[in-house]
Amino acid sequence: MTAPRTGTLQVPGARLYYEVRGRGPVLVLIHGGAGDAGIFHEVVDPLAERFTVVVPDRRGHSRSPLAAPGSTPRVAEHSDDIHRLIGELSEEPALVYGSSSGAVVALDLLARHPDRVRTALAHEPPVIGLLPDAAAYRRLFADVQVTHRRQGATVAMQQFLVGVGLVEGTWEMPPLSQLPSGIRELMERLAANEPFFLEHELCEVTAYEPDTDALRKAADRLLIGVGRDSLRQMPGRTGAALAARLGLEVTELPGGHSGYVEDGGAFAARLAELLGDGGLRA
Repeated sequence: MTAPRTGTLQVPGARLYYEVRGRGPVLVLIHGGAGDAGIFHEVVDPLAERFTVVVPDRRGHSRSPLAAPGSTPRVAEHSDDIHRLIGELSEEPALVYGSSSGAVVALDLLARHPDRVRTALAHEPPVIGLLPDAAAYRRLFADVQVTHRRQGATVAMQQFLVGVGLVEGTWEMPPLSQLPSGIRELMERLAANEPFFLEHELCEVTAYEPDTDALRKAADRLLIGVGRDSLRQMPGRTGAALAARLGLEVTELPGGHSGYVEDGGAFAARLAELLGDGGLRA
């Protein structure tokens, strides 16, 4: 992976770390869950051939510390951060890709700061309130938080991933000692983010209700992505439900919920195809 240009941006209540690669139209990648900028390591180099790729650690994650540790950021704070970051780096509106909870941030950004967004691609935003079985998922997430407090992040993450259909059975990471050094450092950061995700993000983000009126007004600049392999999983279902609510077609993406890791080359090519002309539908 090409070494990035790095920077920090002071925002109300936090200091954002971000990485920049390439040149061309600004494309901001917003991570989900317990992630950080490094989660996009498979796609940043190919995308940087066509775009100025900007990838922040969202507030509270990895290298973007909160001014008040232990607080719970609101979705609007995350989207305000991206709004400020775009303004810091460009006078033009940006292309925005958001994954999972990052997709929720992208939706809020488009709804509240449409002047900063050229096109937003929201990949499987977990807006569970649109599902008929939303109450069951809310109970699951509350149970996951209890598990985290009693048994720790590893057990709680397993319960969460199985519960939403992202893994089956017992899921284990390979020993960190067997991973390349760069990937090992990434996985150590992500593991350190898991308690923050479980305690301060999981219920907060999934309780978010998108402003469908504002999103309909900006529908010509919004794509709702669902992975080819995740249509029946909870995040794929919420993406499809939101697209239906807004009267949009689902935009198919390679792989599943983490397609940018599963097949980075195909995923980067699909993003370039969708966003390379500014996101206008062919």
